[in-house]
Amino acid sequence: MLGNYIIGLREGLEAALVVVVLMAYLGKSGRAHLKPRVWAGIALAILVSVGFGALLTFGPRGLTFQAQEAIGGGLSLIAVGFVTWMIFWMGKASHNISAELKSKVDSAVERPSGTGWALVILGAVSVGREGLETALFVWANANVGGGGTGVATLGAVLGILTAVVLGVLLNRGAVKLNLSSFFTWTTYFLVFVAAGVFAYAITDLQEAGFLPGIHDYAFDVSAWALTVDPNGIGIAIVKAIFQLTPAMSKLAFGAWLLYLAVMLPICIWRHRQIIAGRKERAAAKAAAQASEANPAASVVA
Repeated sequence: MLGNYIIGLREGLEAALVVVVLMAYLGKSGRAHLKPRVWAGIALAILVSVGFGALLTFGPRGLTFQAQEAIGGGLSLIAVGFVTWMIFWMGKASHNISAELKSKVDSAVERPSGTGWALVILGAVSVGREGLETALFVWANANVGGGGTGVATLGAVLGILTAVVLGVLLNRGAVKLNLSSFFTWTTYFLVFVAAGVFAYAITDLQEAGFLPGIHDYAFDVSAWALTVDPNGIGIAIVKAIFQLTPAMSKLAFGAWLLYLAVMLPICIWRHRQIIAGRKERAAAKAAAQASEANPAASVVA
């Protein structure tokens, strides 16, 4: 549930920030009358995302076990691809997302029709992308963590509701949130979640017969875990944080290790690059302010 809460919170906050930027820009640019069209697009995105989640949950139930596992494994791999792309995209585009959205609003409003109906599409695409990613990743993570789709959905919904509240408070200036730090640290958490989904995808494909080694375990501590932790609280915590299960095949555990071995160094390097860039911009801003405050010294230099 914790993993899905974080997913819902992060994706929901991304969507909330998009909505805040769109609405604020429409208001400040004298286009407040077009806000209902953005809301229409957002409503469409929510409906499509909920429908997609329902299709993922109930669609494969009439299929054979092997078919269900094959579809589950394939969709889990797609989910890992989505979250990996999201991690890279947020690191690259988060600093100029506001300007990009404003440019898209101008383009939509200034089209030959002049009615701004393209804002419906803009709202649907901007929020729908986050919604579809959330539906797919929550569904995939629900299979890893156990507890059923209901618990997973509840965690995601609570995360999204928290994001909506934060978005409203941010829009009204009632709360300040260091978004850079928030997205950085949730990125590290999502790397572990994605590693778990990757490992589960491999297990699904093994159970479907597409990959070998389903009973060739890297470790199996199921009996020991039940003895030392009969209530399953410790197992649930390990699953929530590290996305490890008591029994994993060598291939699945290797996939888990491989994803972490590749993604964690990349995330650490990107984090350091962001910090270095922030320091450079702060230094340049301070130098510009000093130059404006003492123009004579600047001319002499």
